[in-house]
Amino acid sequence: MDSLLTQLLIFACGVCYVVVGASNSPQVTCGSVLKLQHTKTSVRLHSHEVTYGSGSGQQSVTGTPGSDDVNSYWAVTGPWQSNTGSCKRGEPIKCGGIIRLRHSSTKRHLHSHHFQSPLTSNQEVSAYGDQDRSDTGDNWQVLCSGKVWRRDNKVQFKHVDTDQYLHVQGATFGHPIAGQYEVSATRTSSGDTQWKAMEGVFVKPTKK
Repeated sequence: MDSLLTQLLIFACGVCYVVVGASNSPQVTCGSVLKLQHTKTSVRLHSHEVTYGSGSGQQSVTGTPGSDDVNSYWAVTGPWQSNTGSCKRGEPIKCGGIIRLRHSSTKRHLHSHHFQSPLTSNQEVSAYGDQDRSDTGDNWQVLCSGKVWRRDNKVQFKHVDTDQYLHVQGATFGHPIAGQYEVSATRTSSGDTQWKAMEGVFVKPTKK
């Protein structure tokens, strides 16, 4: 079903395309909708309408082992009220650039703030707001090698407000999201903070 949904998204988009398993992967561009895989555990960044029972009480963000869950899609958008400029559709995401990741199913943004995560007591990562409601806690810096973020490169996401990295340590939840991994933020860059773009609908890079 997940691959069928992706194909339907491609058809509806018109100006988009998907590259699966390509050795020379395309650039990740603004407006693309993708899944992010944690390179160490292979889980995909995920969210759903399940809130934390502690901390902020906002919508939880987890890592899911499955590759075919539609709740693991995130849209690459521009930063919230940043002097770094807007993110134009099809514009390649620069290494060092600032973006937001908007959860495709619930329209909430990947977010962090000074609350403790429930399992590891790191910094909580949640999903916040909607298409019209956001703040600087939704801004993440893309850290990668080279000039632009490419699908075949490892990437890290550094939270702009708190200088902490998007992270998976390996702790898993019980009911009602049993087996899903806690996603948190940590001050230390390591193998636990590396991600890679996977399945998705990728907007063609704009021509200069």
